[in-house]
Amino acid sequence: MRQYEDLCQRIIDEGEWVYNERTGKRCLTLINADLEYNVADNEFPLVTTRKSFYKAAIAELLGYLRGYDNAADFRAIGCNTWNANANENSAWLNNPHRKGEDDMGRVYGVQGRRWMTPDGREIDQLKSIVDDLSKGIDSRGEILTFYNPGEFEYGCLRPCMHTHHFSLLGGKLYLNSFQRSADIPLGINFNQVQVFVLLALMAQITGHKPGKAYHKIVNAHIYEDQLELMRDVQLKREPFPAPKLTINPKIKTLADIETWVTTDDFKVEGYECHEPIKYPFAV
Repeated sequence: MRQYEDLCQRIIDEGEWVYNERTGKRCLTLINADLEYNVADNEFPLVTTRKSFYKAAIAELLGYLRGYDNAADFRAIGCNTWNANANENSAWLNNPHRKGEDDMGRVYGVQGRRWMTPDGREIDQLKSIVDDLSKGIDSRGEILTFYNPGEFEYGCLRPCMHTHHFSLLGGKLYLNSFQRSADIPLGINFNQVQVFVLLALMAQITGHKPGKAYHKIVNAHIYEDQLELMRDVQLKREPFPAPKLTINPKIKTLADIETWVTTDDFKVEGYECHEPIKYPFAV
């Protein structure tokens, strides 16, 4: 389970400095990184070299799967990660399409559950995938994508982890997830947890055993004000063994996820970790 720490070290060793206009900060940047998670053997990729809070990551994923478009809805299920982008992002605050406080616009789950066609119809990508996989169908195009350039102006943030491609092979369900941009000290552990849980959940509700999840990151970066903490504190720590994740077996359908499932339906066992590290967050 050193792959996260190895990626951080690789960014420090091989990365190049880039000025990010959106945040106004420099970041040490690496192009192309690959992570993989053994969901079949339940090796839960929760970072152990600092305390990580997995429930907020799962809450965010549940919000995406439900198609939430409001930060208040995310807060209600235990996720505060959208507060800043909904209410403190100057470009979004000045966007005429913003509907008011906590509005996120047509981002992430909105696209996954209510993709608008030119003639005004809505496409529920997620339900179509669940229906296919539940019947054992793999069209080689079981793809859930949140990346809709035609509607970028209608949302507060372009999706970072933007596409999930499911595949059936040898009786197991696999997942390839694609991420355009990753804040490695902060955001990536959320994303690792979400990729793992997404495959585990989809396998459970479609009646398949999970295989591996493959996580492709295009732009992996560490912000300048995060670098010292990463290099001199976190990377000096030795990782602990991976914990295990237990998902409530009563979750059997997409409707369950949409209605009654909470973060209490996910339990982590055997999690050992080092002390928390408070990294700066770039809005």
